[in-house]
Amino acid sequence: MENEFLQLETSIVEALKSIFDPEIPVNIYDLGLIYEVNVEDNGQVRIVMTLTSPNCPVAEALPLEVQEKVSAVEGVKKVEVNLTFDPPWTKDMLSDEALLELGLL
Repeated sequence: MENEFLQLETSIVEALKSIFDPEIPVNIYDLGLIYEVNVEDNGQVRIVMTLTSPNCPVAEALPLEVQEKVSAVEGVKKVEVNLTFDPPWTKDMLSDEALLELGLL
């Protein structure tokens, strides 16, 4: 059971890594836009995320894409996406992979 749970979490992260910020050639997971991924035993998933800026041109579309892609993961029953700007996103949240991709490492 725990192995299935870990596989589900891994599949959700893979789905998140398939979503890219349109202005930066890095996926939203490595950009640090995903603050929390909470997976419950019943297949419900709650994601807390942010955007690079409150004025981001994809402020409405990106959370919907997150919901759609994660909902498509086998084993996920329901997805709730919560958008927050606290704490605000900074480039310090970039993963090493993102820093390397952007030439900042």
